[in-house]
Amino acid sequence: MTKCGIDNIEGLKVLRDKRLGLISNPTGVNSAMEHTVDILVRNFKLVALYGPEHGIKGDQQAGEKMGNAIDAKTKLPVFSLYGKHYRLDDEMLQGVEMMVYDIQDVGARFYTYTSTMAYALEECAARNIPFTVLDRPNPLGCSVCEGFVMRPELTSFVGGYGLTARYAMTSGMLANYIKEKLSLKLELNVVPCLDGDNNALYPATGLPWVMPSPNIPTFESALAYIGTCIFEGTNLSEGRGTTRPFEIVGAPFLDADALVTAMRQHNLPGVLFRENHFVPTFSKFAGELCHGLQLHITDYTAFHPFRTGALLFQEICRQSDKVTYHLPHFDRIAGCELLRQNPTDVKDTIQQAEQEAFDFQQETKHLK
Repeated sequence: MTKCGIDNIEGLKVLRDKRLGLISNPTGVNSAMEHTVDILVRNFKLVALYGPEHGIKGDQQAGEKMGNAIDAKTKLPVFSLYGKHYRLDDEMLQGVEMMVYDIQDVGARFYTYTSTMAYALEECAARNIPFTVLDRPNPLGCSVCEGFVMRPELTSFVGGYGLTARYAMTSGMLANYIKEKLSLKLELNVVPCLDGDNNALYPATGLPWVMPSPNIPTFESALAYIGTCIFEGTNLSEGRGTTRPFEIVGAPFLDADALVTAMRQHNLPGVLFRENHFVPTFSKFAGELCHGLQLHITDYTAFHPFRTGALLFQEICRQSDKVTYHLPHFDRIAGCELLRQNPTDVKDTIQQAEQEAFDFQQETKHLK
């Protein structure tokens, strides 16, 4: 079984004799499911906690803003990095001599933990505060990149730094990439994982799946997310409010049978499609009957989520003229405007994305 950075006893020596701040959430646990907060309190000098989107306890839904608080168990201050402030400031960093980051990401550019880490790297560099990443596996592995490179003009908290949608780096690799990309003068330490293969998909790590956020309940949802998160930027349901978010897509105005028939004709590897009728309990169309499909991933390695999501978007747009966009959010998730500019014929769009993903893979080889 892979051992994460928090299990790397030798690597943790870098934390000694420092007043530590910790950016984490429920995924920050060791191999015995003990939280990093408790480990650092017991063995080091932890002085402050910082919560990303969904909170340090993971009890907030997507987009819910949070305020600062006091942790009931440790009595440490908890500063929100998803509320009034997205960046660390002088007040939050008072007395902190090293920042520690321990979050299980999902390998997607538009997952906000990526920006939380990037912003923290920038602010620590500006104040000469060393930064330590307790590394974890990329659930989607480090051998396959997918999707467009993010256009600079669309950079926001849901993505930037020239990343592809599926960027194929661990958090530690990503931290080094951002340091290099932004030319940050920063002492950056990465406590590596042990006994694992960085190219492996999450099921091969032997680690139990801890939900990194409320709407990524399974590894399959994380894998599908690369392709179906684009529907978050439309009036279509991406499955929030169901037990299979990002594996289910639909709307009241779609023909489920026709949609499944169209998708099956593409003969996409590693995935089957089943018509699905569902009523979301919250988010879009809450309480309304929706028609669409569910993706059933049958081969994790053969499945290409970006290509699958783009073709699903195409078939929905061919079927219905009721699709609308939440702009600029849709383009920010896609990474550019190309997918939206010709939604009923995405062949050339997919080819462009695949070339950009290949080039990005070559660009980042030295980090792996």
